[in-house]
Amino acid sequence: MADFMFPAKLAGLRVHLVGAKGTGMCALAEFLSARGALLSGSDVQDSFYTDTMLAALGVRVTEFSATAITPDLDLVVHSLAYQPDSHPELVRAREIGLPIATYPEALGALSRLQDSSGICGVHGKTTTTAMAGALAAASGLSVTTIAGSAVSSFGGHSILSSGDRHLIAETCEYRRSFLNFSPARVLLTSVEPDHQDYYPDYEAIRTAFIEYLSRLPHGAPIIYCADDAGAVDTVRMVSRSRPDLKPVPYGFSASGPFRLSAFQVRGESSWFNLDADPGVFSLRVPGRHLALDAAGALALCASIIEDEGRVPGPDFYQSARLALSEFRGSKRRAEILGEAGGILFMDDYAHHPSAIRLTLKGLREFYPNRRLVVDFMSHTYSRTKALFDDFASAFSDAHLVIAHRIYASAREEPDPTVSGELLADAMSRAGTDAVYLDSHEDAADRVTGLLKPGDLFLTMGAGDNWKLGAELFKRLSNAKDARP
Repeated sequence: MADFMFPAKLAGLRVHLVGAKGTGMCALAEFLSARGALLSGSDVQDSFYTDTMLAALGVRVTEFSATAITPDLDLVVHSLAYQPDSHPELVRAREIGLPIATYPEALGALSRLQDSSGICGVHGKTTTTAMAGALAAASGLSVTTIAGSAVSSFGGHSILSSGDRHLIAETCEYRRSFLNFSPARVLLTSVEPDHQDYYPDYEAIRTAFIEYLSRLPHGAPIIYCADDAGAVDTVRMVSRSRPDLKPVPYGFSASGPFRLSAFQVRGESSWFNLDADPGVFSLRVPGRHLALDAAGALALCASIIEDEGRVPGPDFYQSARLALSEFRGSKRRAEILGEAGGILFMDDYAHHPSAIRLTLKGLREFYPNRRLVVDFMSHTYSRTKALFDDFASAFSDAHLVIAHRIYASAREEPDPTVSGELLADAMSRAGTDAVYLDSHEDAADRVTGLLKPGDLFLTMGAGDNWKLGAELFKRLSNAKDARP
């Protein structure tokens, strides 16, 4: 991996961001701007929630054009979605000899400026990172946290800073991006097959996680979810070659201070105990999997405190209880849009069968009296095909599923052997009431006819069908406001 480094002082550094609207790139913009860097950016014309954040930073974002690259720039950082040998801005930057870094390389360079914690896993890493940042700030740690989405506890931003001594960052496994990061400790949420266009099987993706964990310094902690078979397997494999590393388990199956117990749901809140402290913890976001994320975040913050030579005592756990009780999630993670026409509108990014299953189970527990209507758009042909049967059975907790065409990735060719319609048929055969509507852009009237007062309508997936939920919520809100 590249050994790109930022200068010790970022003030006055002129940086251009190619693909500035991406969540990671926007978080990087927030980090660099807070330290005095001078930023510009470029992206497609489509509107994203990050537009507002970039505008607040004073970052002018233009359409892609080679003319955006000028010799007075000090650095060009680009999203992995764009390639240096084909994107006009990156080609121009190479022609005039400007330094170029990918987003993972830039994040890795930041990790080498301070004590850094990397949070990784096939799912759960965004919410765990968001919780860890909220807990770190509440406990008075000097930490900057970078999450992969906007977080309500971060004031709607992707970054939260309570100081510069430590860095907590979400790190991604795709294309082995996390190997750019230099962690002092790692939190591992889950390992299972995903990104089939890059990792053909479980062994391939597990190898990448093993390589990442093996980068840890001597005696470093590996905080891992004891309830996830892949995480347990990966830590066991790493421990064979690195017996110096210190596994720290968390979860219902864990032993030690971060064992979860007595989980229950009442009053649209989750309640649980942790062996580390006699108090009761609560969350107002749904699902046992989010209690797991909270336990992992607690274990990570406790590890940072211990590495500072202190003991995480009652004051830490009391501040953590308050922070978790106030935690409201992050963008596109069980995000509540609002209620209109008696229907609760939510949006969630889950796009892997395991995450879908856990999310829907949590929502059924939280809202037992609501009919759960899920609008789903599968992401990538390769993932849909490789996990087809798992997708078909993942929606058993939904009362009705509305499926759309597959949201294709620019990195793959369409596969005529798999489709959203075939997936809807397979869901029906698996016992889930499912209908297929090819285009979510034209589905508003049809979906409105399927909804009833008291429903929970959830748009789900890594595609752009979230726009349908936003449109329906707006339509019903306006209809309510228009009534005399």
